[in-house]
Amino acid sequence: MTDLRARLLGALARPGEASTDHDLNPDIHLPPNRVLRPAAVLIAVTPDERVILTKRSSRLKHHPGQIAFPGGKWDECDADLGACALREAEEEIGLPRDRVDLLGALPPHETVTSFLVTPYLALIGPGFVPVPEVGEVDEVFDVPLAHLADPSSFRIEGRRWRGRRRRYYAVPWGPYYIWGATARMLRSLADRMS
Repeated sequence: MTDLRARLLGALARPGEASTDHDLNPDIHLPPNRVLRPAAVLIAVTPDERVILTKRSSRLKHHPGQIAFPGGKWDECDADLGACALREAEEEIGLPRDRVDLLGALPPHETVTSFLVTPYLALIGPGFVPVPEVGEVDEVFDVPLAHLADPSSFRIEGRRWRGRRRRYYAVPWGPYYIWGATARMLRSLADRMS
């Protein structure tokens, strides 16, 4: 695990810029006075080099059925955004905070839904068995870090959204279509690990 930890810390040490859901859409002009709500997610890597992801509940109002990291919006009870990511992971997948080695944060990511999401890279201890929160998570699964850390695994796709064609990153894995903000944050990690 020391080699994995060193590689992840090396990725965190590399320079990089913040990202947005608008990176691939230069025709979109964002108002400079927009208000972004803070949020955090956990990019949890297992000792066997797999990244834990969730399939959001199909009953949720926002982003139902989409693939996401454990995480969510910052709450006043959170000491900081790292604490937010840990709390959300504990709530959504039953990951005890004392099983997490929080390595550091990647640059924040701005979403089309006006969140500024800080992704935290973490190692988790062996033997963790996820327990999905029934109201929020339909499924917990993992994807090999090698797949997600390889920029060639990513592709650029597009669809119509709010009357215009939008482009975004996707990094499919088996039956899972990983796209949008989750794929963009993973692409930032891949750029640092390659």
